[in-house]
Amino acid sequence: MTLLALNLAGTFAFGLSGALAAIRARLDIFGVFVLAAVVGLAGGIIRDVLIGIRPIALRDWYYLAAVGAAAAVVLLAHPELERVRRPIDVMDAAGLSLFCVTGAIAGLEAGFGAPEAVILGVLTGIGGGILRDVLLGKVPVVFRRGLYAVPALVGAAIVVVAYRAGARDLGFAVAGAATCFALRLAGLRFNLDLPTPAPVSKRLRGLRPRPEPR
Repeated sequence: MTLLALNLAGTFAFGLSGALAAIRARLDIFGVFVLAAVVGLAGGIIRDVLIGIRPIALRDWYYLAAVGAAAAVVLLAHPELERVRRPIDVMDAAGLSLFCVTGAIAGLEAGFGAPEAVILGVLTGIGGGILRDVLLGKVPVVFRRGLYAVPALVGAAIVVVAYRAGARDLGFAVAGAATCFALRLAGLRFNLDLPTPAPVSKRLRGLRPRPEPR
């Protein structure tokens, strides 16, 4: 039941993110529901496919209800939501933090090793955001700004380490999700990014010999 609640919360948060992004991209009502569903369900489907089971999101009506509710909330309240600073980023951070934890737990329960479970948690977390940006014709946010995959990695690692140590209560899942959420928002607030390699042309310019003075 605990894992189901976390999964539904992550689905709803990503659904909000997808629906808000659809509103900003000026999609119609159908597009809002479709993007909410695709983004909200992508992470869980990726997780289940990698584990080798039939995706839960395609078996249980709860998940479709969660993304439908998210789209409806955005359609009714998007003027108020738009007044909140970076609403898409906040909802996306919530979905990322919840899904990185549930992905890691699902991997551990499926018999994955610790490194594989962490990677599964990261892929589950970033899947929805990547698909949202691709469908809207953008470079996925995970590749361009703010810490994104790193917070998911840390959140999933907290859960995996606790699980391996024998602590399997809800507290560690909440701690992992909260850490991921805080790191993601800190990355956005303070513009924290991973180092970006300099373009080749700039590096070559630095290696060119200076002309001798006449």
